[in-house]
Amino acid sequence: MKQFFTILSFLLFANINAQSIADFENFSLPENSYLKDASPEDAFTSGEIRLPNKFTDAGSFTFWEGWVISNIMDTITPGFTNEGASFAGSGFNESAHYAVSYAPIKSVIKLSEQASGTAQISGLYVCNTSYAALSMKEGDGFAKRFGGETGNDPDYFYLSAKKWLNGDLSQDSIIFYLADFRFADNSFDYIIDEWTWLDLSSLGVLDSLQFEMYSSDIGTFGINTPTYFCVDNITIDIVSSVATSVTRSKVSVFPNPSSDYINLSEEQSGEYRIYNYSGQLVLEDSHTNRKIDISSLSQGMYYLLFNSGKKQSYGSFYKQ
Repeated sequence: MKQFFTILSFLLFANINAQSIADFENFSLPENSYLKDASPEDAFTSGEIRLPNKFTDAGSFTFWEGWVISNIMDTITPGFTNEGASFAGSGFNESAHYAVSYAPIKSVIKLSEQASGTAQISGLYVCNTSYAALSMKEGDGFAKRFGGETGNDPDYFYLSAKKWLNGDLSQDSIIFYLADFRFADNSFDYIIDEWTWLDLSSLGVLDSLQFEMYSSDIGTFGINTPTYFCVDNITIDIVSSVATSVTRSKVSVFPNPSSDYINLSEEQSGEYRIYNYSGQLVLEDSHTNRKIDISSLSQGMYYLLFNSGKKQSYGSFYKQ
């Protein structure tokens, strides 16, 4: 019950009031190039997103870790010299710019100071780099060809996403396969070659998002597969406190428990939002009567917030 009141208190005094998308089109790059140095800052910023960048100039050569911003369209040149290219040949929806991560161990996407701890990354688009994809497809001097000589090797290459919040790293993770050759029927084996949506909404509010990369191709010094991937159109839902004076009251919900519909004890016009036991928004819509369809929800405990101007009602119910 303590968790119930903690979540309910948060929901009563907060609401998601804005959404922003970091698409990296705020950068100006020469054609077919990538920006490797974020100096004088330590990160590239787009909207509410900060992508950490570490750039080193050693005189005869330069190198970077973290993130770069790119508009390279080369999908056919193999090897390290093409490290900054998306295997889709552009950004999401044929846009110019996207971000590329090089993550020997971990890669982090940070929220801005304004959004940190008060926003969630609901999702982003992911794609392989040409460097990693062609390495998996053909093999190279360091990494194997996925599937091996027979095509039957159960190879894989995936991302694991976790959130940081208030100095704690979540135990929950979301997995995304950039390549998967574990199928009994080899015709199902794939290497991601287009922008693919990764839903991160179940992670909830966060300070930053941490990615780790895993591959079946492991050598003496770790992963042999090039540990690169691309992201674009990172979608952020921003939560802010409710500053206006709002009258709040409890509303009865029936039948409770219910499997298909719930009814409110009084007829109201406005908007409702339903949250799960973790405080994540799972259903929202406008409402002009007492009946709400909950048939799409999974079994469990839910909290209802109803807003009609300066009046806010709340209640809870159990979905069978």
